[in-house]
Amino acid sequence: MKTAALAFRYLWSRPLAALLNLLLLTLGLASITFVLLASEQVDRAFQRDLAGIDAVVGAKGSPMQLILAGVFHIDVPPGNIPLAEVRKLAQLPLVRQAIPISLGDAFRGFRIVGTTPDYVTHYRLQMAEGALWRAPMEAVVGAQVASAAGLRPGAAFAGSHGLGGGSAHAESPYRVTGVLAPCGCVVDRLVLTSLESVWHVHAAHGMSGMPGQGAAAHADHGADADTHEHDDDTAREVTMALITYRSPLAAVSFPRYVNSQTGMQAAAPALEISRLLRLLGVGTEVLQGIGAVLLLTGALSVFVALWTAVRERSADLAMLRMLGATPAKVGALLLCEALWLAVLASVLGLAAGHGLTALVAAMLRAQQSLPVSGAGWVPAEAWIPVLALAVAGLAALIPAIGAARVDVGRLLNAR
Repeated sequence: MKTAALAFRYLWSRPLAALLNLLLLTLGLASITFVLLASEQVDRAFQRDLAGIDAVVGAKGSPMQLILAGVFHIDVPPGNIPLAEVRKLAQLPLVRQAIPISLGDAFRGFRIVGTTPDYVTHYRLQMAEGALWRAPMEAVVGAQVASAAGLRPGAAFAGSHGLGGGSAHAESPYRVTGVLAPCGCVVDRLVLTSLESVWHVHAAHGMSGMPGQGAAAHADHGADADTHEHDDDTAREVTMALITYRSPLAAVSFPRYVNSQTGMQAAAPALEISRLLRLLGVGTEVLQGIGAVLLLTGALSVFVALWTAVRERSADLAMLRMLGATPAKVGALLLCEALWLAVLASVLGLAAGHGLTALVAAMLRAQQSLPVSGAGWVPAEAWIPVLALAVAGLAALIPAIGAARVDVGRLLNAR
């Protein structure tokens, strides 16, 4: 009988011990797989959504909150800023582009974002169906929104007051003019419309002072005024502006100018996300540590099980030697048992890691948060089987050497 097949039968001759060792190794590998998948996808999501955005200008408050609300749309914005001030910033020599956005409402938990066509151009979005909005109260929806809500061009929907979903603005419905093609970015879970649409909705309801709504709600003199491009900018507010620099040198002077010379603040996404990733890195290291402890515990369990097996199978090992098995082959038998555990644990650990990631992805999807998937693979996962084989091999090394050194004569005399 081949060594690998005999080792497999020996392994499952003690099913309880084999299952315990397999469970410990699987849990350790699953934890490490989950960390690799989640951290890689979160990093990619941050890089993709931040591409081309050098600064975010908004109301005074937390810079981190400004980035999370304005770029990733997973937080509440700190307040509003005058549209006139944003247009002044856009005219600065340091600034190549300033894209205003207005927040404040949602549709079934998906953010409604008032902006300009420059936002669509910035993310290089393509239309899957229909066309971009052309008038107030028209909207295009991201791929995830369209899929979850069943929206198609021509459909109508009403937003809900507040980002958490409050009373519906049934008197001011939006008409869907298009569905965006999936981009794998934050826009997949957004509803995009014009700034005038947001102003019109809140002017019609006489709302002011809410995040993303602002003084425009009470300064408007009627719904018709929302359609005119030359309205008085001093009566308009937006939530924030996404800034792109003309030169990297602007990264030094522009935030200082905004923070010191205006009533607004400028936050650097790269700096804030680095801070956020450092905070997340603590949790990542904890999960990696838990996985390492589980792997170490599994390795010790494998060592004890195999060392015990050498004592229990002394007669079997002696018989193998008498039948012509070399010491190396006897040692390889023990080593193969450990490697069988490693192979099975690798398969189960990878599957469990992807399953856990899919579960977390479903929870995040329900909250319209960062896109994470359990279906994808990352290059670092190729090291999971290598790690499992190395750990199991090291755990089996001493028992395998002990089995190879079994003294056949002593064993037979003892019998």
